[in-house]
Amino acid sequence: MMDSLRTAANSLVLKIIFGIIILSFILTGVSGYLIGGSSNYAAKVNGQEISRGQFENAFAGERNRMQQQLGDQFSELAANEGYMKTLRQQTVNRLIDEALLDQYAKHLGLGISDEQVKKAILSTQAFQSNGKFDNTRYNSIINQMGMTADQYAQALRNQLTTQQLINAVVGTDFMLKGETDELAALVAQQRVVREATIDVNALAAKQQVSDEDVKAYYEQNKSNFTAPEQFRVSYIKLDAAAMQETASDAEIQSYYDQHQDQFTQAQRNRYSVIQTKTEADAKAVVDELSKGADFATVAKAKSTDIISAKNGGDMGWLEDATTPDELKNAGLKEKGQLSGVIKSSVGFLVARLDDVQPAKTKPLTEVRDDIAAKVKQEKALDAYYALQQKVSDAASNDNESLAGAEQAAGVKAVETGWFGHDNLPEELNFKPVSEAIFNGGLVGENGTPGSNSDIITVEGDRAFVLRVAEHKPESIKPLDAVKDQIVALVKHTKAEQQAKVDAEKLLAELKAGKGDAALKAAGLSFGEAKTLSRTGQDPVSQAAFSLALPAKDKPSYGTTSDMQGNVILLALDEVKAGTMPEEQKKAMVQGITQNNAQIAFEALMSNLRKEAKIKLGDIITQQQ
Repeated sequence: MMDSLRTAANSLVLKIIFGIIILSFILTGVSGYLIGGSSNYAAKVNGQEISRGQFENAFAGERNRMQQQLGDQFSELAANEGYMKTLRQQTVNRLIDEALLDQYAKHLGLGISDEQVKKAILSTQAFQSNGKFDNTRYNSIINQMGMTADQYAQALRNQLTTQQLINAVVGTDFMLKGETDELAALVAQQRVVREATIDVNALAAKQQVSDEDVKAYYEQNKSNFTAPEQFRVSYIKLDAAAMQETASDAEIQSYYDQHQDQFTQAQRNRYSVIQTKTEADAKAVVDELSKGADFATVAKAKSTDIISAKNGGDMGWLEDATTPDELKNAGLKEKGQLSGVIKSSVGFLVARLDDVQPAKTKPLTEVRDDIAAKVKQEKALDAYYALQQKVSDAASNDNESLAGAEQAAGVKAVETGWFGHDNLPEELNFKPVSEAIFNGGLVGENGTPGSNSDIITVEGDRAFVLRVAEHKPESIKPLDAVKDQIVALVKHTKAEQQAKVDAEKLLAELKAGKGDAALKAAGLSFGEAKTLSRTGQDPVSQAAFSLALPAKDKPSYGTTSDMQGNVILLALDEVKAGTMPEEQKKAMVQGITQNNAQIAFEALMSNLRKEAKIKLGDIITQQQ
């Protein structure tokens, strides 16, 4: 049971208290030592002062925590003055709760010994290296916190004392085995029911609806018959990819001449190396190679670089940019040349220049197709931007239509059908385009066409110029347009009402023992029995478990509706005791005790606040 209660503490208590204790005590609880007192305190709790320094440190810590948790999204929240005020208020509330818990723990005489504090420090993983306490690491971390060892020990003592209080509060709730078994049997209970369905749709087909009924429904529910805002748009699309250009021999040659660096492979060198830990080992390698030893054999046997050693020391082809400075400065110029001992950041090296590939420029014939494609693309983009400017000027000069823009673009404008905010044509489904259409700037008075848009560029080197050809504002649909819909709704409403009345009459007959005749007269009958569990979320299952228990050989009855809106008569024939697996039972108990622990802790905090004298300082009240 205690494990379950500790789990409870790990939810609410960790969220509410450990956030207070660990964050506030460590980051702010010691700030009284570090930051001088101020008459402009944040709050006083039963005479105990929470300094401005404590509050500002706690708020900075909360900001940092939120920044790490939310990333870039926090920048947007931080710009919201209301959000930051709320965050500051939450911070001071946590500090007040911390003080109240500390005071209450002292009132109860709770305390932590020096040995317990020491044990907690030694067992903290953050202070360990290779599973053992590391004093250097410990001092480094608490120094980063701006604390001395004594200050940290005192903060930790406060935290452990308050944790004692938490365990005392949440450890008071438990369930007896008998209670657990009874509750498990109740939760796992099953009920055997039969259903008789009153089909609402069938009843609706028989209903009569007058013109007065329709008109009354329309007047009472006009807001349900709103026609959304609608647009028809004319647009011209420019697409750089659709512009076909050619590349002449002269243009290809010119591009090749001006971009030689793109087609030139820099000089590449191939090195082999032997890496050693000490200079003496490297000198021994040099002596061995000087006497004719095979470089690859020595590398495999003695190099401490595992990767290159497997390849006999071979480093592969390296360009200047990827060659380590140690090899560049080794003075190796000729193939087969061997270096002396080279000191490096990884120890010592002995290197050999195995081969050299001089810089080489690819011939035009080899890269001609690639250059032609690039030239065509650049010419298409140039033509696209020039045409974009030309169309933009034409659309601005002739703002009453797209005729001028059509002539400049050499294409006819496309006109869409009617659409609204939720069904923008796929061709126009770009954020800049939708914003231009829906922000109202292109609509004239009384729905008339307004001005042409500016050139609207979108991704993929495409652009649009458009105008709203016609606009319909949001409006209430006329009665004639929705009459059939209303008739169907009114019929269905009347059918539901009739079904409920009929069901209540039948229910009374069933309870009076005259159900068979009544059901037969209504053309209904109960279906096959089926077993329902308490976990069912559908209306029928929920209703079945609200019915009274049946007497022997005598069902209990009730009514409900199914997921389709039909009215259901229920006959509860049998209640079966359920069984619950032990793991599921354990989880159920854990959930209940956790909830009870939360309630107990919230009640404690509420009482402590009610009985406390809490005064907020100017630094808080001025920011509210």
